[in-house]
Amino acid sequence: MPKKILIVDDSALMRRVLCDIIDADDQFEVKDRATNGIEAFDLLSRNQYDAVVLDVNMPKLNGLQLLAELKKYKIKARVMMVSTYTKKGAAITLEALELGALDFVQKPDDALQCREGIFQETFLRTLKGVSESNYPIFETAEILEDEEVINSNFSDVFEESSHSIVGDKIVAIASSTGGPKALQAVIPRLPRDLDAPVLVVQHMPKGFTASLAARLNSLSKLKVVEAAEGMEPKKGNVYIAPGGKHLNVMMSENGTNLIHLSDEPPREGVKPCANYMYESLINSRFDNIVCVVMTGMGADGTEGIRRLKEQKNIHVISQSQDTCTIYGMPRSIVREGLSDEVVALDDIAQEISIKVGISK
Repeated sequence: MPKKILIVDDSALMRRVLCDIIDADDQFEVKDRATNGIEAFDLLSRNQYDAVVLDVNMPKLNGLQLLAELKKYKIKARVMMVSTYTKKGAAITLEALELGALDFVQKPDDALQCREGIFQETFLRTLKGVSESNYPIFETAEILEDEEVINSNFSDVFEESSHSIVGDKIVAIASSTGGPKALQAVIPRLPRDLDAPVLVVQHMPKGFTASLAARLNSLSKLKVVEAAEGMEPKKGNVYIAPGGKHLNVMMSENGTNLIHLSDEPPREGVKPCANYMYESLINSRFDNIVCVVMTGMGADGTEGIRRLKEQKNIHVISQSQDTCTIYGMPRSIVREGLSDEVVALDDIAQEISIKVGISK
């Protein structure tokens, strides 16, 4: 039976274009349409849909206001945003993800461009993932504000753990659908004096990762930046791979680890791709690597971690199924026997901290 989709957009042309794309795929059917958030709220109060395709800018009740109302009244819906490619649009998209939207696609400037193959492929792949995902968890993860509390929470387990790794260390995180919100449950919980730099590949298009980095930086003890060419990964810093570029770690002539952004083709259908990041660490000077694979569609990270594990001392943490928006990437890691431990989302920061320790 085809999955039932609700389209919410005030543009008649965009509704028609999106309906044509969806109805042309046997997996889906457009069950209902709404021209604003009030109409959509009424429909969602009375009906269940496998996914909702939601615009932001609408009269009467816009997309963000609708998400806030759904959250307020605890009405569960698998929501996929259609976002504009602007700096303001990126910030609004992140806000939508925080409010419970599961993923988004970037809307072309011209609605007719939506009929092009690349957009249709991305749209349908994202819609499939959203329609098969767990419902969003509306409660926001509690973020510990006091650094002394954070360190005291971890101090005992640091002393008790016999598994903490030594030498030059790095943490490498991969995430996709559901990742922006999941990262907010991990990065802000890491202590300021974490004894390793952190790399993050979050599947996002160009223009959105800068806003993600800024948002995480405002919440975190660590400094969070969008990675740039030639940066040296340093302790106390988190580096987000920029959308549209692959993040690699390369060695300079003097033996320093440096970030290199490459423009190779998409891999696993995504750019940035975590496989490139993990494989690049094979030739780095980092002795020990903690790999973390979190919520997302597909299997990105699996091949890279398999190759990395053959060459380096690594510890692989995979997010537990019941805390994932989509249990795709972590499931692939577990299925291939590459996961050293399966951890609930709220416990990932603690496990990272235990493994790499804090700077003395």
